[in-house]
Order: sequence, then C-alpha cells, then structure tokens
Amino acid sequence: MSNAQVLPLVESEAPDAVAACCPPLTERPFTAEEADVAARMFKALGDPVRLRLFSSVASHEGGEACVCDISDVGVSQPTVSHHLKKLKDAGLLTSERRGTWVYYRVEPSVLAAMGRLLTIAPTTIPRRPATG
Repeated sequence: MSNAQVLPLVESEAPDAVAACCPPLTERPFTAEEADVAARMFKALGDPVRLRLFSSVASHEGGEACVCDISDVGVSQPTVSHHLKKLKDAGLLTSERRGTWVYYRVEPSVLAAMGRLLTIAPTTIPRRPATG
C-alpha cells in the first residue's frame, strides 16, 4: 500500500477556498472522505445548466467571469445564482464581490485535479488476450 498523501489544492484560509480532491482512480481505493469530495464535484457538474456555467467561467479570459457575462443560460437570474452556489459548495468555483457584481473563478488546480482523478496510467490497463 502506498503512503501517498493527498494535499489541499489551494492553501488558503479563505472561506471560499476550493476543496481538495483525490488521487487518480488507479492509484488506490478512495477513502470515504475522498469519495465524498469527488462525488460532490461530479454531482454538481451533472446538471446541464451548471455544466454550462462552469464551462463559461472556465473558458472566460483569465478563468474569471462576472455573473453579468455568464447568466445567459436559459434560466432566470435567481436560478443562475442557485446553480453558481451549488458549484461553489462543491468546491468548483470561488467568488469575489466587486461593487455590485460578483466575479467567479475556476482555480486551475481544480481542473488539473479533476483531470488527474480520471487519468489511467498505461501500465494499469489490463490487457486482454488476443482472440483468433
């Protein structure tokens, strides 16, 4: 068994700090806490409106977007706010109020951690015997 240690993605005392994630699926079985964190992240992205909002923020210049620039997703403003809150609660977004607007940011470490979580090392892929 590995003695690998999971480190936080962002070292911050801020209440909006993004959540730590998990090791690659092929490294070792998840702990209960790691599974809970990963499930919250993927559950939040399981809604099409949330996925569109997350994509809008992530693809916006600098990885940050004002809510005024991303709210055109086919639902009312209160619903946009609800979905953005769910993304924040899952550790996928951080936010900062500037005047009357709120700006959302996807930390690059979140995207990297989610990609790493789903990475399968070539040596762990089982080979099937050739059939003839």
